[in-house]
Amino acid sequence: MTGKDVAHLEAAREAVPPGTRVNVAFLGTETQELRLAAVREAARLGFVPVPHLSARRLRSRAELAEFLAALREAGATERVFVVGGDPAVPRGPYPDTLSVLRSGLLQEYGVRHVGVSGYPEGHPAIDGPVLWSAIEEKAAVLREQGLAGSVITQFGFDIEPVLTWVEELRSRGVDLPVRVGVPGPAGVRRLLSYATRFGVGTGAGIARKYGFSLTNLMGTAGPDRFVQDLAEGYDPVRHGDLGLHFYTFGGLAATADWVAARA
Repeated sequence: MTGKDVAHLEAAREAVPPGTRVNVAFLGTETQELRLAAVREAARLGFVPVPHLSARRLRSRAELAEFLAALREAGATERVFVVGGDPAVPRGPYPDTLSVLRSGLLQEYGVRHVGVSGYPEGHPAIDGPVLWSAIEEKAAVLREQGLAGSVITQFGFDIEPVLTWVEELRSRGVDLPVRVGVPGPAGVRRLLSYATRFGVGTGAGIARKYGFSLTNLMGTAGPDRFVQDLAEGYDPVRHGDLGLHFYTFGGLAATADWVAARA
């Protein structure tokens, strides 16, 4: 969710089990207070807020400390998700996730679990070898600092690169739990817009396999086939601890209803 989704979370609460982890994005268009309001509301409704920290958007060590202090006051520092962020030039001393992990501030303010990003189909602005080196180093730093961790992957429409990537991750000695990014039900045009933005493959064959057509942009697509194929391809020996993380591109209620109908 974003800071603007408070009312939508309230509307979807009946379909979301208490204790569900709800990630709260760190958007450049929102203020810290708006983010904190979303965190507090998620906690009030009985969910577990997972605030995002966008490294390259943080202007100073003091700003990071101030945000963590506010999260601690709200009882929401046990779990955070740290991402590099979109700005081409860092606005402060944190150019990437690793620099935030090494700041020492997370533990100081009560963080116990850190989520980090994974990119099965690569990143449009970061080379593959750099991505692999970074996730290996993140896992090592989390281990050294005694922090629990997990990986949330970028969403996609094809399970093959996901499962191949997870196998490669395990072969490199990274045993963090992986939550595969899954788009909740949404309009095809919206899905394709996000896919273009994040470098996600949307060829005709991939689209057809997922369940939509590139010639019908007015339709809606859900992740039914993707989740079914992922379950069928999953091997606990090769893939380890694997779960799902839903991106609510079509709205919190639509995603919550989809999950609840299949629980």
